[in-house]
Amino acid sequence: MREDRSTILVTGANGFIGSALIAYLRKSHHWNVIPCVRPGSEGKGVASYDLLDINSVPPLNGVDVVVHTAARVHMRPERNADPLSAFRAANVEGTLGLAKAAAKAGVRRFVFLSSIKVNGESTIDGRPFTPDNEPAPQDPYGISKFEAERELQALANASGMELVIIRPPLVYGPGAGGNIARITKAIRWMLPMPFRNVQNRRSIVDVRNLTDFIDVCASHKLAAGEVFLVGDATAYSTPELIKAVALTIKRKPILINMPLFLIKLISRKRSAVMTRLIGNLEVTITKNQMLLGWEPKYSIKKPYHRGKAIASNGK
Repeated sequence: MREDRSTILVTGANGFIGSALIAYLRKSHHWNVIPCVRPGSEGKGVASYDLLDINSVPPLNGVDVVVHTAARVHMRPERNADPLSAFRAANVEGTLGLAKAAAKAGVRRFVFLSSIKVNGESTIDGRPFTPDNEPAPQDPYGISKFEAERELQALANASGMELVIIRPPLVYGPGAGGNIARITKAIRWMLPMPFRNVQNRRSIVDVRNLTDFIDVCASHKLAAGEVFLVGDATAYSTPELIKAVALTIKRKPILINMPLFLIKLISRKRSAVMTRLIGNLEVTITKNQMLLGWEPKYSIKKPYHRGKAIASNGK
């Protein structure tokens, strides 16, 4: 290892975002990277941390930066009788336990991967979310991320450890889950999708843009103490997103027209996912550009090479 490199520990290193970040940081040549995973899956040079056991914190002496991507995410179906308590245990208490240990060990900066759900679930046309909006989380996951942010900010103020908060929207790339995976599955199964004439605007972020931005936030002096939203350069309509996914898997999507009022009626009765696919959720990245000089390099208009899909097979 080169002595002039800073040491960075990344939790959630086996996850979609964490694994992409580890690969990116190792190519950057200015970090000594320590992956951190769940106990039982660690190997040589890999640390472990259990979000539900704050006494299991990894050794942090000599670590300069912690990037915390590990979290309890949405589970479908939700099996816990009290989802909010379950989210709080992992995403608030588990996060705070790690951050306290980091501050005690002298870690310089803690980068927390939060969620755009802290801002809310939707935006009004022409009024994208900004980092300065009043938080309005609506589901247990978003509430837990917001509460974690508040606890971390209090800890940072008391300890002097630098804190950077990043709130991404939907993240896409090879291996992505969530709505991207559902769209991919629908295209592969040749299912008709009633979004042909939907003219919404949704911000999403390529995992390569996100990992690049996390790298900047881990090292840039002016990132300390800030909250950032992150996304691709432009927002997309749902039909644009579906066509981009189809292009990467070399399939033709079946887009049909359905009156918006009928889609909304179905959405209210059956699926929050449908509501998201017809609604607006835009973010502004002006702060990232002006303060950090950061610009996203990738978009759904530039498909992944070698036939890689921008999502998994829906698993």
